[in-house]
Amino acid sequence: MNKLNFILIALCAVLFHNLSAQERADRLKIDFTTDDLEELLMAHHPIVKQINLLTETAKAQVVQAAGKFDPTIYSNFKNKNFGNTNYYNQWNNELKIPLWLAGADLKIAYDRNVGNYTDPQSRTNNDGLSAVGISIPLGQGLVIDGRRNTLRQAKAMLSYVEAEKIKQINTIWYQALSDYWNWYFAYRQYELLLEGVKLADTRFKAISEQTALGDKPLIDSVEAAVVVQERRIELVKYEVELQNARIVLSNHLWNAQQLPVELPEHAVPNKTDSTAILPDSKVILGLLDSAKVAHPELIKLASKSQQLVFEERYRKEMLKPKLNISGTLISSRHGFNNFIPPAYDFNWHNYKLGFEFAFPLFIRSERGKLREVRIKQDHLQFERRIEERNIYNDIMRKYNDLSAYSKQIEFQSVNVRNQERLLKGELNKFRLGESTLFVVNSRENKLIEMKIKQEKLFTDYRKALAELYYKAGTKF
Repeated sequence: MNKLNFILIALCAVLFHNLSAQERADRLKIDFTTDDLEELLMAHHPIVKQINLLTETAKAQVVQAAGKFDPTIYSNFKNKNFGNTNYYNQWNNELKIPLWLAGADLKIAYDRNVGNYTDPQSRTNNDGLSAVGISIPLGQGLVIDGRRNTLRQAKAMLSYVEAEKIKQINTIWYQALSDYWNWYFAYRQYELLLEGVKLADTRFKAISEQTALGDKPLIDSVEAAVVVQERRIELVKYEVELQNARIVLSNHLWNAQQLPVELPEHAVPNKTDSTAILPDSKVILGLLDSAKVAHPELIKLASKSQQLVFEERYRKEMLKPKLNISGTLISSRHGFNNFIPPAYDFNWHNYKLGFEFAFPLFIRSERGKLREVRIKQDHLQFERRIEERNIYNDIMRKYNDLSAYSKQIEFQSVNVRNQERLLKGELNKFRLGESTLFVVNSRENKLIEMKIKQEKLFTDYRKALAELYYKAGTKF
């Protein structure tokens, strides 16, 4: 550090030390905006991180469903010897590869079953038998089977989970915004009354000096002191409300180590224009159009509908008779280089065929399941219509609230300006001795109350605006 920089820093430190406590506090103030809140919330909040795990859970369920298409290796060995007799020596092996197309299964097997008491039907020579075959459902399961239905429903569940994640994040963000604006109002309320205390204290000192000189009656000095004390008492109440609002807002603040962070006292809400601007009608139309296709609740219902479509297809498939065929080519070959006589090698003369048929005469069970699925679809359609109507009404209701708040803020702003004129005129009359301190204090108290009411209306407006976007299923 060079000498010039050292001198500048030292000079700044001296100047800062010479400031009053309030001036130092003002210099230390740091604006904490809604953008800062969003950045901290989305990056480190444990609930947000927990919500993000929903997607991972849904993806894990898709992997589980896809596992039904995993190739499976099966091996079984049994051997029995007793009284110098080899009863049986059985070794069965199979590689089963499920195929997506037509619900078929490809099978590659090797069996060696020998021994004096081996079932003649499964007995092989000492070299064993190799087999390559396929099983295909021609009835149930040809178009869609249980494993394909499960996988498709698991994939449809991904959009449901993503919508649920958006909904939960929007909910926690809306709550954080509400707490932010409550903190904003508590701060502005405290700030306005603090300014009132300073004005009353300054007036009390001036009147006390005039009383000492005999220019003002003693009763004015007493009345000025009473006003100062009343406002200080009220200020203590507002200070506690500000501290509590700061604590509530701190619930949403966490650091990268997942440790809670307290909002520092020198952090202040961003100074915002208290003049409300009603959202343009195009914004409302845009929110309504967006909600129809992107609202989390409607996406969840669409996901459920897609799942029911898959389930309906599956249940209709189950109305078909069960008709499975299987064919297997067999051979004594157990290597690629050894010579096998054509009569014992893979060819169309060495095979196994299978055929399975079953059909319940009344199929009441499957018809009942299909009927149940269709009832759920009808129920879902009614639920969607109700949800769309509720979303539309919620958006329009919050827009009407915003319209009312906007008009109230406009009227209140006019009232505040008029009250400022009345107070200014009353102060001039008081200096000329044409008014009383009681009237001045009444005018000033009324002005403070009106400004606080104006800030309350603005706070309610901002909270209603956040709720408008929340009701539309998006983040403000």
